[in-house]
Amino acid sequence: ISVGLATMAGFALSKYRFRGQLLIFAIFIGGNFVPFQILMVPVLRLTQDLGIYNTKWALIFFHGAFQTGFCVFFMRNFIAQLPSELLEAARVEGASEWKIFTRIVLPLVKPAIAALSVLIFTFVWNDFFWATVLTQGESVKPITAGIRSLNGQYVNNWHLVSAASLCAAIPPVAMFFLMQKHFI
Repeated sequence: ISVGLATMAGFALSKYRFRGQLLIFAIFIGGNFVPFQILMVPVLRLTQDLGIYNTKWALIFFHGAFQTGFCVFFMRNFIAQLPSELLEAARVEGASEWKIFTRIVLPLVKPAIAALSVLIFTFVWNDFFWATVLTQGESVKPITAGIRSLNGQYVNNWHLVSAASLCAAIPPVAMFFLMQKHFI
């Protein structure tokens, strides 16, 4: 979701001129400079107030909101490198802005979308901090945070931790190989 929204926002922020454009971009960038640990208590209270604490929705909303800033930054800078003459030629031919976006911009940014998808998937998949903060029960925790529960206070099951870690590494590697054909 973040990658799709960021692609549209990156297109708007890089190819259109409007009042407040730099401010909007600065807000997206500024969010990346705030350490997540500072946001722990407010985000925890917000999820409790919304009634989504200890659910997968808390993790989905959090990662969707906080990864979008990086995605917009990434996509805006990639789309800004596309030649404006190409888009102007499409406008002269009578293409609507939506057709320009879907038929010209999206095929050209497919490598960036693939790279960003792999990056964001890996960031979210390997997240331990927010999975520990926003979820409490073992049934809701992602697999990477659940690996911690394989060791007890008095027992260390390193063989189980090693096996679970290898299993947890499979989805990011598979995602990389699925998207590899789109990389340039």
